[in-house]
Amino acid sequence: MNKSKRYPGYFASGALIIYFVFFFLPGIIGVGYSFTDWSAYSDKLHFVGFQNFKTVFSSDENYMKIIFNTLWFTLVTTVLKNVIGLILALLLTKSIKFLNLHRGIVFMPSVLSTLIIGMIFKSILDPKSGLFNSFLRSVGLGMLAQKWLVSSELAFGSVMAVDIWRGVGYIMTILIAGLLSISTDYYEAASIDGADGWQKFRYITFPLILPTLATTTVLNVIYGLKVFDMVYALTNGGPGKATTEVLYTAVFKKFGTGQYAVGTALSSVMFVIMIFVGIYMIRIMTKNEVEE
Repeated sequence: MNKSKRYPGYFASGALIIYFVFFFLPGIIGVGYSFTDWSAYSDKLHFVGFQNFKTVFSSDENYMKIIFNTLWFTLVTTVLKNVIGLILALLLTKSIKFLNLHRGIVFMPSVLSTLIIGMIFKSILDPKSGLFNSFLRSVGLGMLAQKWLVSSELAFGSVMAVDIWRGVGYIMTILIAGLLSISTDYYEAASIDGADGWQKFRYITFPLILPTLATTTVLNVIYGLKVFDMVYALTNGGPGKATTEVLYTAVFKKFGTGQYAVGTALSSVMFVIMIFVGIYMIRIMTKNEVEE
Protein backbone atom coordinates (compact mmCIF):
# COMPACT_ATOMS: atom_id res chain seq x y z
CA MET A 1 0.00 0.00 0.00
CA ASN A 2 1.24 3.47 -0.90
CA LYS A 3 1.27 5.26 2.46
CA SER A 4 2.09 8.59 0.81
CA LYS A 5 -1.10 8.59 -1.25
CA ARG A 6 -3.16 11.74 -0.79
CA TYR A 7 -6.93 11.79 -1.09
CA PRO A 8 -8.74 14.89 -2.39
CA GLY A 9 -10.30 17.16 0.20
CA TYR A 10 -13.86 16.63 -1.06
CA PHE A 11 -13.72 13.05 0.29
CA ALA A 12 -14.37 14.56 3.72
CA SER A 13 -17.11 16.93 2.56
CA GLY A 14 -19.96 14.60 3.56
CA ALA A 15 -18.75 14.27 7.14
CA LEU A 16 -18.08 18.00 7.36
CA ILE A 17 -21.58 18.84 6.14
CA ILE A 18 -23.14 16.46 8.69
CA TYR A 19 -21.02 17.94 11.48
CA PHE A 20 -21.89 21.49 10.44
CA VAL A 21 -25.65 20.87 10.15
CA PHE A 22 -26.19 18.72 13.24
CA PHE A 23 -23.50 19.98 15.65
CA PHE A 24 -21.93 23.33 14.77
CA LEU A 25 -24.98 25.13 13.37
CA PRO A 26 -27.29 24.34 16.35
CA GLY A 27 -24.60 25.63 18.70
CA ILE A 28 -24.31 28.91 16.80
CA ILE A 29 -28.09 29.29 16.72
CA GLY A 30 -28.22 28.65 20.48
CA VAL A 31 -25.64 31.37 21.12
CA GLY A 32 -27.72 33.69 18.96
CA TYR A 33 -30.83 33.03 21.06
CA SER A 34 -28.92 34.02 24.20
CA PHE A 35 -28.97 37.63 22.90
CA THR A 36 -32.78 37.69 22.68
CA ASP A 37 -35.73 37.65 25.10
CA TRP A 38 -36.79 34.16 23.98
CA SER A 39 -39.29 32.70 26.42
CA ALA A 40 -42.44 30.57 26.62
CA TYR A 41 -44.52 33.63 27.35
CA SER A 42 -44.10 35.43 24.03
CA ASP A 43 -44.30 34.40 20.39
CA LYS A 44 -41.99 37.21 19.29
CA LEU A 45 -38.24 37.55 19.68
CA HIS A 46 -36.52 40.82 20.49
CA PHE A 47 -32.80 41.49 20.51
CA VAL A 48 -31.69 42.44 24.05
CA GLY A 49 -27.93 42.43 23.62
CA PHE A 50 -25.98 41.29 26.66
CA GLN A 51 -28.93 41.63 29.05
CA ASN A 52 -29.15 37.87 29.67
CA PHE A 53 -25.42 37.69 30.38
CA LYS A 54 -25.75 40.64 32.77
CA THR A 55 -28.42 38.61 34.56
CA VAL A 56 -26.12 35.59 34.71
CA PHE A 57 -23.27 37.59 36.24
CA SER A 58 -25.48 39.79 38.40
CA SER A 59 -24.80 39.81 42.14
CA ASP A 60 -28.56 39.68 42.71
CA GLU A 61 -28.71 36.15 41.35
CA ASN A 62 -27.02 32.92 42.39
CA TYR A 63 -25.49 32.18 39.01
CA MET A 64 -21.93 33.00 40.09
CA LYS A 65 -22.31 30.54 42.97
CA ILE A 66 -23.65 27.99 40.49
CA ILE A 67 -20.64 28.50 38.22
CA PHE A 68 -18.32 28.16 41.23
CA ASN A 69 -20.14 24.96 42.31
CA THR A 70 -19.62 23.49 38.84
CA LEU A 71 -15.91 24.31 38.78
CA TRP A 72 -15.41 23.10 42.36
CA PHE A 73 -17.23 19.84 41.61
CA THR A 74 -15.04 19.35 38.54
CA LEU A 75 -11.80 20.05 40.42
CA VAL A 76 -12.51 17.84 43.45
CA THR A 77 -13.92 14.86 41.55
CA THR A 78 -11.19 14.98 38.90
CA VAL A 79 -8.37 15.01 41.45
CA LEU A 80 -9.83 12.34 43.73
CA LYS A 81 -10.92 10.03 40.91
CA ASN A 82 -7.42 10.16 39.46
CA VAL A 83 -5.66 9.69 42.82
CA ILE A 84 -7.93 6.90 44.08
CA GLY A 85 -8.08 5.32 40.62
CA LEU A 86 -4.28 5.26 40.39
CA ILE A 87 -3.96 3.70 43.85
CA LEU A 88 -6.50 1.01 42.95
CA ALA A 89 -4.81 0.43 39.60
CA LEU A 90 -1.44 -0.07 41.30
CA LEU A 91 -2.98 -2.50 43.79
CA LEU A 92 -4.92 -4.43 41.15
CA THR A 93 -1.96 -5.01 38.87
CA LYS A 94 -0.30 -7.16 41.52
CA SER A 95 -0.47 -10.94 41.60
CA ILE A 96 -3.37 -11.55 43.98
CA LYS A 97 -6.14 -14.13 44.13
CA PHE A 98 -9.35 -13.42 42.22
CA LEU A 99 -7.74 -10.41 40.54
CA ASN A 100 -10.37 -10.07 37.81
CA LEU A 101 -13.15 -10.41 40.38
CA HIS A 102 -11.74 -7.51 42.39
CA ARG A 103 -11.40 -5.42 39.25
CA GLY A 104 -14.94 -6.23 38.23
CA ILE A 105 -16.37 -5.26 41.62
CA VAL A 106 -14.64 -1.87 41.57
CA PHE A 107 -15.58 -1.26 37.93
CA MET A 108 -19.23 -2.30 38.29
CA PRO A 109 -20.71 1.02 39.55
CA SER A 110 -19.45 2.85 36.45
CA VAL A 111 -21.67 0.77 34.15
CA LEU A 112 -24.83 1.50 36.13
CA SER A 113 -27.13 4.39 35.30
CA THR A 114 -26.02 7.55 37.08
CA LEU A 115 -29.63 8.54 37.67
CA ILE A 116 -30.42 5.15 39.25
CA ILE A 117 -27.32 5.36 41.47
CA GLY A 118 -28.43 8.81 42.59
CA MET A 119 -31.90 7.57 43.49
CA ILE A 120 -30.46 4.60 45.41
CA PHE A 121 -28.05 6.75 47.39
CA LYS A 122 -30.77 9.30 48.11
CA SER A 123 -32.53 6.49 49.96
CA ILE A 124 -29.31 5.18 51.58
CA LEU A 125 -28.36 8.64 52.87
CA ASP A 126 -31.80 9.53 54.19
CA PRO A 127 -31.21 11.07 57.65
CA LYS A 128 -33.96 9.08 59.42
CA SER A 129 -34.49 5.77 57.65
CA GLY A 130 -31.39 5.63 55.47
CA LEU A 131 -29.25 2.50 55.51
CA PHE A 132 -26.02 4.39 56.21
CA ASN A 133 -27.22 6.20 59.34
CA SER A 134 -29.03 3.06 60.54
CA PHE A 135 -25.75 1.13 60.24
CA LEU A 136 -23.86 3.79 62.20
CA ARG A 137 -26.43 3.68 64.97
CA SER A 138 -26.44 -0.13 65.08
CA VAL A 139 -22.67 -0.27 65.70
CA GLY A 140 -22.72 2.40 68.38
CA LEU A 141 -21.56 5.27 66.18
CA GLY A 142 -24.80 7.17 66.19
CA MET A 143 -22.95 10.42 66.87
CA LEU A 144 -21.57 10.19 63.31
CA ALA A 145 -25.04 10.00 61.75
CA GLN A 146 -25.67 13.18 59.77
CA LYS A 147 -28.20 14.81 57.49
CA TRP A 148 -26.01 14.00 54.52
CA LEU A 149 -28.17 15.41 51.74
CA VAL A 150 -30.27 17.96 53.62
CA SER A 151 -27.50 19.82 55.45
CA SER A 152 -26.11 22.84 53.61
CA GLU A 153 -22.63 22.03 54.96
CA LEU A 154 -22.61 18.35 53.96
CA ALA A 155 -24.84 18.07 50.90
CA PHE A 156 -22.34 19.06 48.21
CA GLY A 157 -19.59 16.90 49.69
CA SER A 158 -22.00 13.96 49.82
CA VAL A 159 -22.92 14.44 46.16
CA MET A 160 -19.24 14.53 45.17
CA ALA A 161 -18.48 11.43 47.27
CA VAL A 162 -21.23 9.44 45.57
CA ASP A 163 -20.04 10.56 42.14
CA ILE A 164 -16.43 9.62 42.96
CA TRP A 165 -17.60 6.16 44.08
CA ARG A 166 -19.49 5.78 40.83
CA GLY A 167 -16.70 6.85 38.47
CA VAL A 168 -13.46 5.74 40.10
CA GLY A 169 -13.69 2.19 38.71
CA TYR A 170 -13.80 3.50 35.14
CA ILE A 171 -10.70 5.63 35.72
CA MET A 172 -8.98 2.68 37.41
CA THR A 173 -9.59 0.50 34.35
CA ILE A 174 -8.00 3.04 32.01
CA LEU A 175 -5.00 3.43 34.31
CA ILE A 176 -4.58 -0.35 34.58
CA ALA A 177 -4.29 -0.47 30.80
CA GLY A 178 -1.66 2.27 30.97
CA LEU A 179 0.30 0.48 33.70
CA LEU A 180 0.27 -2.83 31.85
CA SER A 181 1.68 -1.11 28.74
CA ILE A 182 4.88 -0.14 30.61
CA SER A 183 7.69 -2.53 29.76
CA THR A 184 8.95 -4.65 32.66
CA ASP A 185 12.51 -4.06 31.42
CA TYR A 186 12.51 -0.68 33.15
CA TYR A 187 11.66 -2.22 36.51
CA GLU A 188 14.21 -5.02 36.10
CA ALA A 189 16.94 -2.50 35.33
CA ALA A 190 15.89 -0.38 38.30
CA SER A 191 15.98 -3.43 40.60
CA ILE A 192 19.52 -4.20 39.46
CA ASP A 193 20.46 -0.62 40.33
CA GLY A 194 18.98 -1.08 43.82
CA ALA A 195 15.88 1.09 43.43
CA ASP A 196 13.12 0.57 45.98
CA GLY A 197 9.36 0.61 45.32
CA TRP A 198 8.92 4.35 45.78
CA GLN A 199 11.83 5.16 43.49
CA LYS A 200 10.41 2.87 40.80
CA PHE A 201 7.06 4.63 41.04
CA ARG A 202 8.58 8.11 41.06
CA TYR A 203 11.07 7.70 38.22
CA ILE A 204 9.42 5.03 36.06
CA THR A 205 5.72 4.48 36.70
CA PHE A 206 4.56 8.04 37.20
CA PRO A 207 6.36 9.64 34.21
CA LEU A 208 5.24 6.85 31.88
CA ILE A 209 1.63 6.91 33.15
CA LEU A 210 1.31 10.69 32.62
CA PRO A 211 -0.17 10.38 29.10
CA THR A 212 -2.85 8.05 30.47
CA LEU A 213 -3.47 10.43 33.39
CA ALA A 214 -3.87 13.24 30.87
CA THR A 215 -6.58 11.20 29.15
CA THR A 216 -8.44 10.42 32.38
CA THR A 217 -8.17 14.06 33.43
CA VAL A 218 -9.73 15.21 30.17
CA LEU A 219 -12.57 12.70 30.59
CA ASN A 220 -13.16 13.72 34.21
CA VAL A 221 -13.14 17.44 33.44
CA ILE A 222 -15.59 17.03 30.57
CA TYR A 223 -17.90 14.99 32.78
CA GLY A 224 -17.58 17.35 35.73
CA LEU A 225 -18.37 20.48 33.73
CA LYS A 226 -21.51 18.94 32.26
CA VAL A 227 -22.68 17.04 35.34
CA PHE A 228 -26.44 16.97 35.73
CA ASP A 229 -28.10 13.66 36.54
CA MET A 230 -26.20 12.88 39.76
CA VAL A 231 -26.98 16.29 41.28
CA TYR A 232 -30.55 16.21 40.00
CA ALA A 233 -31.24 12.77 41.47
CA LEU A 234 -29.63 13.40 44.86
CA THR A 235 -30.52 16.99 45.76
CA ASN A 236 -32.05 18.75 42.73
CA GLY A 237 -29.76 21.67 43.54
CA GLY A 238 -30.82 21.96 47.19
CA PRO A 239 -31.05 22.11 50.06
CA GLY A 240 -31.76 25.80 50.28
CA LYS A 241 -30.90 28.17 47.49
CA ALA A 242 -28.32 26.86 45.01
CA THR A 243 -26.42 24.87 47.67
CA THR A 244 -25.57 22.07 45.25
CA GLU A 245 -26.83 23.67 42.05
CA VAL A 246 -24.61 23.25 38.99
CA LEU A 247 -24.88 24.89 35.60
CA TYR A 248 -26.87 22.22 33.82
CA THR A 249 -29.40 21.78 36.62
CA ALA A 250 -29.86 25.57 36.48
CA VAL A 251 -30.28 25.41 32.69
CA PHE A 252 -32.80 22.60 33.10
CA LYS A 253 -34.84 24.66 35.58
CA LYS A 254 -34.74 27.77 33.42
CA PHE A 255 -36.02 25.88 30.42
CA GLY A 256 -38.60 24.19 32.64
CA THR A 257 -39.97 27.59 33.69
CA GLY A 258 -39.95 28.93 30.13
CA GLN A 259 -36.95 31.27 30.55
CA TYR A 260 -35.26 29.96 27.44
CA ALA A 261 -32.99 32.95 26.76
CA VAL A 262 -31.40 32.94 30.23
CA GLY A 263 -30.99 29.16 30.03
CA THR A 264 -29.29 29.50 26.67
CA ALA A 265 -27.00 32.22 28.04
CA LEU A 266 -26.00 29.89 30.87
CA SER A 267 -25.23 27.17 28.31
CA SER A 268 -23.11 29.63 26.34
CA VAL A 269 -21.13 30.54 29.46
CA MET A 270 -20.59 26.84 30.11
CA PHE A 271 -19.40 26.36 26.54
CA VAL A 272 -16.80 29.13 26.87
CA ILE A 273 -15.61 27.76 30.23
CA MET A 274 -15.21 24.27 28.75
CA ILE A 275 -13.11 25.62 25.88
CA PHE A 276 -10.70 27.60 28.05
CA VAL A 277 -10.42 25.01 30.82
CA GLY A 278 -9.95 22.22 28.28
CA ILE A 279 -7.22 23.99 26.31
CA TYR A 280 -5.32 25.04 29.45
CA MET A 281 -5.59 21.61 31.05
CA ILE A 282 -4.43 19.72 27.96
CA ARG A 283 -1.40 22.01 27.58
CA ILE A 284 -0.41 21.51 31.21
CA MET A 285 -0.96 17.75 31.23
CA THR A 286 0.87 17.04 27.98
CA LYS A 287 3.85 19.36 28.56
CA ASN A 288 5.84 16.78 30.49
CA GLU A 289 4.78 13.63 28.69
CA VAL A 290 7.46 10.99 28.36
CA GLU A 291 7.77 8.80 25.33
CA GLU A 292 8.54 5.17 26.00
